[in-house]
Amino acid sequence: MHSRLRPGSCKAFSPRPRSSVTGARVAPDRISLSNMAFYAFHGVAPGEKRDGQRFFVDVDLYLDLREAARSDDIKSTVDYEGVFHLIKTTVESQRFYLIEALADHLAHAILEGYSVERVVVRVRKPSVPIQGILDHTEVEVDRSRAK
Repeated sequence: MHSRLRPGSCKAFSPRPRSSVTGARVAPDRISLSNMAFYAFHGVAPGEKRDGQRFFVDVDLYLDLREAARSDDIKSTVDYEGVFHLIKTTVESQRFYLIEALADHLAHAILEGYSVERVVVRVRKPSVPIQGILDHTEVEVDRSRAK
């Protein structure tokens, strides 16, 4: 015997989350661009600025994708290629001492240029001038559109 599912009885039918502060809907949908690789010259040490190295960037874009899903129209979503080129241009043409500053700059540029409600940016630096063994350092920033 099958029972009917009621709204809210499982995750798939749960209502959209709301902000505890404003009561406004929170964008639970996400588009991710993962493991983008770039060669750049960020860092504090003279060798980092002179020789450069690889940097890896992940971006999670949070927005309401219901209209894009319903219409199947590219105009109803975010231009992934545009986001990629914004990141590529920034990482490769600008210089930052800290990956914290790079990640923050990317987050603000995405919020200014694209209709997303929230963005999470992760920047990984595999070749860190630290006297020790580690895979990489990573910075994550989480920024939201100002209300």
